[in-house]
Amino acid sequence: MFNLKQNGTDVSTEIMAGLTTFFAMAYIIVVNPSILSQAGMEWGAVFLATIISAIIGTLVMGLVANVPYAQAPGMGLNAFFVYTVCFALKFTWQQALSMVFICGVINILITVTKLRKHIIKSIPVSLQNAIGGGIGIFVAYIGLLNVGFINFDAGVPAIATLDKPALWLFLIGLVLTVVLTLLKFKGAILFSIIITALIGIPMGLTATGDTISFTEAVSVLPTTFGVIFTSEGLGSLFSDANKIPLVLITIFALSLSDTFDTIGTFIGTGRRSGIFSAEDEKAMESSTGFKSKMDKALFADATATSIGAIFGTSNTTTYVESAAGIAAGGRTGLTSVVVAICFALSAFLATFVSAIPSAATAPALVVVGIMMMSSFNEIDWSELTEAVPAFFAGIFMALCYSISYGIAAGFIFYVITKLCKREAKDVHPILWVAVVLFILNFVLLAML
Repeated sequence: MFNLKQNGTDVSTEIMAGLTTFFAMAYIIVVNPSILSQAGMEWGAVFLATIISAIIGTLVMGLVANVPYAQAPGMGLNAFFVYTVCFALKFTWQQALSMVFICGVINILITVTKLRKHIIKSIPVSLQNAIGGGIGIFVAYIGLLNVGFINFDAGVPAIATLDKPALWLFLIGLVLTVVLTLLKFKGAILFSIIITALIGIPMGLTATGDTISFTEAVSVLPTTFGVIFTSEGLGSLFSDANKIPLVLITIFALSLSDTFDTIGTFIGTGRRSGIFSAEDEKAMESSTGFKSKMDKALFADATATSIGAIFGTSNTTTYVESAAGIAAGGRTGLTSVVVAICFALSAFLATFVSAIPSAATAPALVVVGIMMMSSFNEIDWSELTEAVPAFFAGIFMALCYSISYGIAAGFIFYVITKLCKREAKDVHPILWVAVVLFILNFVLLAML
């Protein structure tokens, strides 16, 4: 069913990869409801909505597209949902969910019309490699931030003082992960997570967190499920004519970020690993139907956002932490199915899942980031027309903590370099449109 042999993998490798991806992203199970509940949503309802959207989105990715990517409500987008849309712009969480639903519908439309596919094909090879390396920096940076290894005291980034047990556990896990990886130990990343978590028990770091029982979560799910179709949701979103421009701007910002986060993740992790192969590229040339894995993967990602909004959570997106499973050897949809099963079990075992400390998973993300940075080798750094846009695309992902902002910076400086070289004709029309949309997005966000 998953064409394991053709993809150079086997069942045990895919299972190990699925477990690796799940543990790398399992934090979202309790973090997402903790963030969205600040907007007035029921913690238990968001908890269950998070798990359900992750299960459905990841299963579609695995069973329909046969690729090893996992989906769940995205970090960053959930913060935008609460702090910008609800707190700053004064929308209710029901209206914010409705915007997320519309964002998903828009993404479905641009995927069905193959606009997202054409965007991917329009990106120059040098920028694709920069995006791949940049995501490596971004993934490693996520790991360092999650464990507090980098702090921003007095507004200046610096390495944290090694006076906390979590930092020592992180360093132990990092050395362990590096050693096992260098020794080519099968399942190095997964076993390093497990061993580090076990070491964290006597240190008091591997401990269960606050969560909720499955029964309690089910009882409050009706407070968010389908609320977008009520008078408080879509019914009220466009009722105030004065706020319609603001609604449209917000939906535009959500959609643009969601679209390019996914494109960046697929380019950064799928090309070099061979998940999206040359044969897949040829299948993408088809003008009708979804014949390639990339087409199907993009469609799976697009539908997940709307499904998540129906259940009651912010934008569901393809997780960059999927790179951990890919680095562990995951190459097919079986990896995704394993992740989905783990999410399903976590609804009943959330107490145990929440016990895995970030100090145990952060080392895996750092090592995966190191592996992904090899994409920078393909860039001619001596040629400024390649180096300038590549630098901004790669470095800005981490500095801005956003894949889409990194891509935006890369696109903008790519156009600038081509204009300076009087080679504007070489810029694909879609890139011109994307640059205009990104600039418009920055201007509109500044006005908000």
